[in-house]
Amino acid sequence: MLVWTKRILGGFAALVAITLAYLLIADIPNYSHTVDLAPLIARAKAYDVRIRRDHFGVPHVLGKTDAEVAFGLAYAHSEDDFSTIQDAVLGTRGTLSARNGYSAVVTDYLVHLFHVHELIDARYAHDIPADVRRVLEAYADGVNYYAALHPDKVAAGVLPVTGKDVDAGFVFRTPFFYGLQDVIKHITSTDDGKAAPPIGSNGVAVAPSRNADGATRLLVNSHQPYSGPVAWYEAVLESGEGWHVAGGFFPGSPFMLHGHNAHLGWANTVNQPVLYTVYRLVLNPRDSNQYRLDGKWLNFETTSAKLRIKLWGPFYVTLTRPVEWSEHGPIFRTDHGVFAVRYAGMNEVRQPEQYYRLDKAQDRTQWTAALALQELPSINYIFADEKGEIGYVYNGLFPNRRDGIDWRAIQPGDRSDLIWHGYLPFARVPQIWNPKSGWVFNSNNTPFIATDAPDRLRPSDFPASMGIQTNMTNRAYRALETFGADRAMTDASFRAHKFDLAYSSHSLLAGVIAKILAVHAAQDDSDLRGAQGLLRSWDRRTDVKSRAAALGVLTAMKAIKFDSNPTPMAPLDALHQTIAELKLHFGRIDPQWGEVNRIRRGKLDLAIDGGPDVYRAVYGAPQSDGTLTAEGGDTFIMFVTWDRRGHLSSQSIHQFGSATLDASSPHYADQTPLFVAMKTKPVLFTEEQLKGHIEADYRPGEEHPP
Repeated sequence: MLVWTKRILGGFAALVAITLAYLLIADIPNYSHTVDLAPLIARAKAYDVRIRRDHFGVPHVLGKTDAEVAFGLAYAHSEDDFSTIQDAVLGTRGTLSARNGYSAVVTDYLVHLFHVHELIDARYAHDIPADVRRVLEAYADGVNYYAALHPDKVAAGVLPVTGKDVDAGFVFRTPFFYGLQDVIKHITSTDDGKAAPPIGSNGVAVAPSRNADGATRLLVNSHQPYSGPVAWYEAVLESGEGWHVAGGFFPGSPFMLHGHNAHLGWANTVNQPVLYTVYRLVLNPRDSNQYRLDGKWLNFETTSAKLRIKLWGPFYVTLTRPVEWSEHGPIFRTDHGVFAVRYAGMNEVRQPEQYYRLDKAQDRTQWTAALALQELPSINYIFADEKGEIGYVYNGLFPNRRDGIDWRAIQPGDRSDLIWHGYLPFARVPQIWNPKSGWVFNSNNTPFIATDAPDRLRPSDFPASMGIQTNMTNRAYRALETFGADRAMTDASFRAHKFDLAYSSHSLLAGVIAKILAVHAAQDDSDLRGAQGLLRSWDRRTDVKSRAAALGVLTAMKAIKFDSNPTPMAPLDALHQTIAELKLHFGRIDPQWGEVNRIRRGKLDLAIDGGPDVYRAVYGAPQSDGTLTAEGGDTFIMFVTWDRRGHLSSQSIHQFGSATLDASSPHYADQTPLFVAMKTKPVLFTEEQLKGHIEADYRPGEEHPP
């Protein structure tokens, strides 16, 4: 969105060049950072909660009420990652530019454009139930208490954090999980040099009938960035009001987003149905602030966004930009037209309620009732429980649109009959429950391939207007070839399938390699002949000792189109470039994959198995020395098992450790060696399991060992 960023900033460079002195002098004294910390500290007295850190530093938060537990979680997470939490708060307020400068301008503008806080101010007290608000506000109190005790770590303008701020994180972020950012990028520009890596997720549930020991198994395996506002944090929560969960949390979220409670669990993967509609508007040639709808000229609803942008040191500049809406939704003025977007989740503020109800569900009936609230706009759910039930839900707020129209295409904006209202009921959402095959999965692929063929959903049962995706990924093919071929799974085989390192013969990578091998190499083209021989012998596995993986993976990533590679190279060109790079940095075309593929954390610099879009997913950022530094993919992983009697046990691993930002902590990278070895640690879910494994036991505000 580089071009659109420049459009938002307008004549920023010229403005600074002409009136810099005035802007800087005028802006400094008008922004007070003083906050009375005493009330924030006083509010903490209302909460009686304990935080116990186990030997891996994972917080186990215990309180009498759900609100007390939320307070404790916020404090514990702030101890480990306060900087990210406060960035998340500023980001969802639309004020992050004042801390991070130019890089946060688009995010800040979108918060204003989506009317996030106007919406919450209008509906928070009325639409969000009181018990949910208590949890949101207690979480905010926990962040405030930590900040009040550590004022040197607090950015200007953060305090006080409120329950509305916590809600805003859900309101703003959830539409981006189904790809709204890509829609905006497509509308506004294709010139973006900072696209995200093609990360995804895996979820698998296996019923007793398909497990050799009669157990029920669940794999929780979301792929996220290693750091930032959507990086996983592990915690165990237990309250006297029945909120008892273990799993993954995002910075700024009081709710376990996926993992398990005492009775059931679920995994999430990103899905991308077409949950939006883009409209091209017709402007009044005499008044560009009007658009045509059903033959009439209507005025845009117009407000403004003030973007305060940090320049350097103590200097800032404040720019004001218009925020416009039509009957369709928010407006984007571009060099190639004016567009409006209508999207699932627009005007919704109740997302926290659905997460909270899912967390506290005691059985499948309560859990599906929570999903049926239809407050979350997207995300696949893979479910399993103590009774041996399994299920898959291709969750989404599917717009109630008429058939016969290609809703992926840009629609004319002058017809009100194309402006959809409301969503299909939850009963219409694609889902599979307790299939005879005994397993369900998703790896960011079409919901029409989620189990064995006889139990699959039929595309003909769902109208095209729902916009259901039809893609496959390498991970989806490999799930069929591993989990799908195993009819008597054991704990060992289940784990082996998860840590599969291979590319399928059906994968895009295999297609690239096949094109290279089909080329006739001239007798004197030693580079091509040598590369073809190496690739021909490759088993398409990404283990650290492989001598062909570097050539194969690095070539394919240049030749396959995805978000961070929008203009792929021809396979042969990609191969020759990769050969040159490998010779330059490693002196040969066949270095071991582990020489190239690295995970780095503090003093650790380790070879790591895996690669892009394999089940052991590792996405690396290229370095100047030719290596890759892992930055996303497999992060927090859970293996959840209920034995044939319904007894729960679970194992987990994090790519780094509990201390997300504190490099001096023993838990900054203590899980990384286990993560690299594809091993896990036990989740100490109950008080009995935790006994004897406590490293620190304290109340928020008390001193404790690091």
